[in-house]
Amino acid sequence: MTRRYWWLASLIAAAAACSPAAPPSEKTAAEAPAPAPIPPGPKLFVTNEVGGDLTVIDVGTARAVATIPLGKRPRGVRVSPDGSTVYVALSGSPIGGPGVDESKLPPADKKADGIGVVSVKDLKLERIIPGGSDPEQIALSNDGKTLFATNEDTSQVSAIDVADGHVIGTVKVGEEPEGVNLRPDGKVMYVTSEADSTVSVIDVESLKLLKTLDVGPRPRSTAFLPDNTRAYVPSENGSAMTMIDAQKHRVLKMIPLKGELMRPMGTAVSPDGKTLYTTIGRGKKVIFIDTKTDAAVGEVEVGERPWGIAVSPDGAMLFTANGTSNDVSFVDVATRMVKAKVKAGDRPWGVAYVP
Repeated sequence: MTRRYWWLASLIAAAAACSPAAPPSEKTAAEAPAPAPIPPGPKLFVTNEVGGDLTVIDVGTARAVATIPLGKRPRGVRVSPDGSTVYVALSGSPIGGPGVDESKLPPADKKADGIGVVSVKDLKLERIIPGGSDPEQIALSNDGKTLFATNEDTSQVSAIDVADGHVIGTVKVGEEPEGVNLRPDGKVMYVTSEADSTVSVIDVESLKLLKTLDVGPRPRSTAFLPDNTRAYVPSENGSAMTMIDAQKHRVLKMIPLKGELMRPMGTAVSPDGKTLYTTIGRGKKVIFIDTKTDAAVGEVEVGERPWGIAVSPDGAMLFTANGTSNDVSFVDVATRMVKAKVKAGDRPWGVAYVP
């Protein structure tokens, strides 16, 4: 360009920069790519404790397809018997844990406590119902009409009517209750209490405490065999699994887990009842236990601090929520290999499978 016309080119460029951009044409808007459709089929619903939301993962494609905002500290998660609804325990209590000086934590936001009710079809939070103080884990009656939530800071379990959200009743249990699970026949509920290393056995219909069992230190969850005969309770600080007669409610024996950083936390049983699975937190693995021999028969490394665990209905796949690597592992049970890892939200805690 000659010096003669440089000022004219500069003036035209400046005018173009100052002029408002032309609105996109109808053709341009029509050609804009639409959001990818959510494929049908099984989904994982993953609670993110720090992120305050749910990550929805399509099992068939192993990709995250939605994020559902929930509230503070979503942890325990359950699916209704008909698969239409996902329930999530929400808590306004600040995050503590081992090594944390609780006197320096901010005060609890009790208005944030509750149970989030999420529509599987619409992938949105429909409402929040009461869940007692600081609900951590939840369970459902076999008919899906009653929800049970552990209230960690008040040492009790709340029974909640799902239809209208009112609290039916409460049962006093051990200190810092965490895990709650119903025997497959729906008649009895086991509640694990971290602080005093006990399991409270509760009659579901009457909400009466039947028995209190001493188990290994810091019990976190309970898994039952499908035939209602046995229960397994992991002892995070005891590196062991407590086996319980689930009919007579008595401890049968302790199953030691040998190796470094054996800190069992979440538990699940295969649909055929032959294998017990447990995540071991800081050990980064899932341990496979043969329920006939009560011996560990395999393991697989899944991610950083796995907690929540779920099994597909056909027993072919395991899914773990890996807390500090912020992802979910897909584990092939037959080969004991991780087939995929899918990014979740901030600090995934629990995982539920929806067919």
